[in-house]
Amino acid sequence: MLEYRAEIVLWALSGVLPLIMLGVWSGSGAGAGAGLSPQQISRYFLSAFLVRQFTVVWLIHVFEEDALQGRLSPFLLQPLAPLWRYLAAHFSEQASRVPIVAVMLLALGLVAPGLLWLPSARSLLLGLVAIQAAFLLRFLLQVVVTTLCFWSERAAALDRLLLIPYLFLSGLVAPLETFPPAVRRLAMATPFPWMVDFPARLLAGEEVNAALGFAAIAAWCLLLLPIGRWLWLAGLRRYSAMGA
Repeated sequence: MLEYRAEIVLWALSGVLPLIMLGVWSGSGAGAGAGLSPQQISRYFLSAFLVRQFTVVWLIHVFEEDALQGRLSPFLLQPLAPLWRYLAAHFSEQASRVPIVAVMLLALGLVAPGLLWLPSARSLLLGLVAIQAAFLLRFLLQVVVTTLCFWSERAAALDRLLLIPYLFLSGLVAPLETFPPAVRRLAMATPFPWMVDFPARLLAGEEVNAALGFAAIAAWCLLLLPIGRWLWLAGLRRYSAMGA
């Protein structure tokens, strides 16, 4: 991953949507109408920025390319399942993002003094654990979509369709507490809020039912894991490529 650090810098820069939304919300004064102080708005979107940076999942794109070009075949002959290889690559990318994100936060602190803050030890610990839990949930969700590559050569298009509800129901463009009650209930019934809103609020030090959040992530993971495994085994039975 260090070998491709220039590409990772570009990927990190592409994840600044929460910072853009911070500027929009701060400039419009909509936070006050929703009962949120400027400090709450800034801390939430900065936390959402960090969550977004370390929950990026690009499994389907590399898997689709590997399947189409035949690179998947030698992976299947190895004793370790290919998905573990991709998971390890994601963790490597997370580690390589740390100095890049640190520089971006430093630049942000120089441009807007007083915007950054130091979370309490409890908020930081729970936030970091929640970020990794959210990453695993998003990874499992993409595993389910990725297995469709065995049936379609353009399964990545389905992942782009999932991007729409992910953006609007996860809390990336607005805190969920600003949504109308009906929309909020709909969002909470999906896995998306637990990928961004929950870890971001924990990291920001807001009052959050941590037990409920972690239980929801665990429940979604337990639901997606057998579905992904079943689709993976079914896809392998129909997989064919040069030498396989």
